[in-house]
Amino acid sequence: MRILVLNGPNINMLGIREPDVYGAQTYETLCQRVLEHAAALGVEVELYQSNHEGDLVDRIQAAYGQIDGIVINPGAYTHTSIALLDAVKAVSIPAVEVHISRVEEREAFRQVSYIRAACVKTITGHGIDGYLEAMDYLQEALPCD
Repeated sequence: MRILVLNGPNINMLGIREPDVYGAQTYETLCQRVLEHAAALGVEVELYQSNHEGDLVDRIQAAYGQIDGIVINPGAYTHTSIALLDAVKAVSIPAVEVHISRVEEREAFRQVSYIRAACVKTITGHGIDGYLEAMDYLQEALPCD
């Protein structure tokens, strides 16, 4: 099984950006935890982060026929990007939406998630562990090669 872990804008600033909301763990820690968890699960994982919407769309499209599941934290694009929604729908790869913070308890504009319509599951407010939970879900839910 191959999983793409896709992160949108400002996720690379973990540990610096609003640690009271997103925690003190860094993006490097997130990547290390994901890689270690993938090894424990026996799955291949690719990590990708971009602050640019088109780059994220390109990476989703490139996943077609290559990736079995996507873990996606679109960052602020969650609330604005129909392009990411359309890309995930186009490739028909099961995707899990992940948010480090509990977005449903935050600002009103964060209550809208365009990407959710294309996702099989949403995990919010579990910090970095949400990514690991998403990987577990995909491994359990998807048929093995």
